[in-house]
Amino acid sequence: MATSRVEQLNRILRGLQTASPDVEASALISEDGLMIASALPQHFDESRVAGMTATLLSLGTRASTELERGSVKEVLVRGDDGYAVMLAAKSGTLLLALATHQAKLGLIFLDMRRTVTDIDRVL
Repeated sequence: MATSRVEQLNRILRGLQTASPDVEASALISEDGLMIASALPQHFDESRVAGMTATLLSLGTRASTELERGSVKEVLVRGDDGYAVMLAAKSGTLLLALATHQAKLGLIFLDMRRTVTDIDRVL
């Protein structure tokens, strides 16, 4: 039996967390703020996470344009307990990764870009 695209995407997201142990959760979200696939903790409200993530990336895009910084590559939110990293992907999607506060951000971004390449193959 063939694997569905959602199952393939969920497997890719879990692979990101395996490759980067400091990534605690991840999700693939449409630019419209709809959840496509996720590897989020059970207690997270996927609709709210998707909406907030899309809004943050949209605001980052607008700020970057207004401030003449070019296209947005990523948005980074640093909190007391870690990072929320958002990366614009292709096909009208964005990748969210939640990482620990001790994460090496360079490695996180590298692994996220590789994950986006894998996601593009499925979409």
